[in-house]
Amino acid sequence: MTQPRSISYRREGTVADIAAGESSCPVCARDGRDEYVPLIALPDDLARLIRANAPDTAEFEAVCARCVRLFERAKDEIVADAAMQKDGSHVLSTPLRLDADDRYSGRGVTIAFLDSGFYPHVDLTTPRNRIVAYRNLVDGDGDLTSLFQPDVASWHGMMTSVVAAGNGSLSNGFYRGLAHEADVVLVKLARTGRITDQNILDGLNWVLENRERYGIRIVNISAGGDDETSYLHDPLSQAVEACSALGITVVCAVGNSGHLPHHPVVPPASAPSSIAVGGLDDKNSINRAKRGMYRSSYGPTIDGLQKPEVIASSIWVPAPILPNTPTAQQAELLEKLDKAPDSQLHSIIRSSPGIDPELDAAIDREVHSIRQIIVLKLRRENVITKHYKYVDGTSFSAPIVSSLVAQMLEANPDLTPSDVKRLLISTAERLPHYEVDRQGWGVIDARSAVERAEQFSSEHYQ
Repeated sequence: MTQPRSISYRREGTVADIAAGESSCPVCARDGRDEYVPLIALPDDLARLIRANAPDTAEFEAVCARCVRLFERAKDEIVADAAMQKDGSHVLSTPLRLDADDRYSGRGVTIAFLDSGFYPHVDLTTPRNRIVAYRNLVDGDGDLTSLFQPDVASWHGMMTSVVAAGNGSLSNGFYRGLAHEADVVLVKLARTGRITDQNILDGLNWVLENRERYGIRIVNISAGGDDETSYLHDPLSQAVEACSALGITVVCAVGNSGHLPHHPVVPPASAPSSIAVGGLDDKNSINRAKRGMYRSSYGPTIDGLQKPEVIASSIWVPAPILPNTPTAQQAELLEKLDKAPDSQLHSIIRSSPGIDPELDAAIDREVHSIRQIIVLKLRRENVITKHYKYVDGTSFSAPIVSSLVAQMLEANPDLTPSDVKRLLISTAERLPHYEVDRQGWGVIDARSAVERAEQFSSEHYQ
């Protein structure tokens, strides 16, 4: 890879002039202690890409070297495969937004997902089927056929598993998870509706019984149980502790009730050894100055424990659309219309009746009016492409953390669950102006966590 012609500047004087008066990088808002790179020193296409994805329209002449490295690594992918927004910026992938370490992809690590239902999405099954096991606890015989029949319960588990371990095959690999080479085990807990403590407990017990058979190192639980209860007397919390004692890291969504007066953290997230994950709103940007809190639940727990421990993106998360559903048909139609010339809009709508009633009703409107409807519906339905959409909730911040844990375990298989939690906490960064209770130790730092995992090996095992 050709390295940019980086030029070092001290923060005093010169850097203030170069960065147009900013004391931090105008793109990512990191403190520029090390090095600024003038845009004029970069290839034109790289400089244009950085400007297009800057957080605002302010003029600037230099960026930090870390941003240069980030966009240089991903330049070809972004140009070829990232969806473009109306303002000219791109819909960035989760690894890009986290500046994740692309040396690791969860190879050799198995993540179990406990959820209401699943679907074998191509991002998990091609070119190699990484679904090493599926268990339907609703039926005594396991009912493998339920995996291949999409229903109202399938979308949630499909999205959580693909957010963590999908390889982005329908975006040429761009909208992939951090652990896009990890193996997955899918455990269906319920048909529809609320998942209970007992459902989750049954799932964890199955994981404990089959952990060695499938090499399970991580369990992702994007569901909450029943009520607040002390871990000292709670069978579900004790099952989480049993998993941890046997080397399985349990990652739990903390819930989405932070905007309510009562915002409890319930089992399994309230268990002491679990990694409870709260929500971050990063505005689909790498700019740290724009980060804010999502409406996630928080403690302290009934036992006085700090929950969540860390936070990760809970909104604007790219995830797959469940194939062969009305939502998939609508997304395909919207993408087709968005890309079509004005002269074809009316004919496309006429040839696709019943997919979107609003568009059917707009068939006789002027082109500019139809264009407005298309833009509004793309935003309202959170459509990125015909295959992917934005999702939100701590259900999706948890698998992001699970995928990071898979990277850490690939980098250092000797890490214990307590080691993993310690490293995530010690590398996290708290958001300013938000209560500690809401965010725990702060936003995960994917690159630092993996680097510390590597160092942990050299410090403690050599």
